[in-house]
Amino acid sequence: MLSWLFSRSPGQRKASDLYGAVVALARTPALYADMGVADTPEGRYEALVLNLFLVMERLRAEGEAGVEASQALIERFVIDMDDNMREMGVGDMSVPKKVKKAAAAFYDRADVYREAMGQPGDAALAEALEKLVPAAEERTLDAAALAAHLRAVAEVLGARGADDVMAGRFQLS
Repeated sequence: MLSWLFSRSPGQRKASDLYGAVVALARTPALYADMGVADTPEGRYEALVLNLFLVMERLRAEGEAGVEASQALIERFVIDMDDNMREMGVGDMSVPKKVKKAAAAFYDRADVYREAMGQPGDAALAEALEKLVPAAEERTLDAAALAAHLRAVAEVLGARGADDVMAGRFQLS
């Protein structure tokens, strides 16, 4: 009787699959073990934002279909932020404000990363990463390696067809 309440549309399933692939990229062990990204809520958020940015940039090249996929992806990101904050025990009254802040931070970072990725070489990107991505305790963020990794991910995404990207089929080998 209430099956409609719990059913997901094909678009929601696609967005969930795509978002799951972005999360998988953000959980790449080398980000934390080799490049020194802090394995904390803040560090994981920044890793997620970096990869979400890369996928959304790739989707921009797909016109209207890419815009729709990007919108669904960002909606899934907001739902995930809400769920995670509640799981971490953030009070119900402050969750919407914190989710709004997390979403706004994504867009601010996207502007910074877009500008840095548009520069030749990795120096501007590494500088931006040093400012925004927290390093693991007692380590220094290897911003140069992280910048090179992000460029490699962007290259992989650019080489995939639109259908594969929108379906979340872009895992690194």
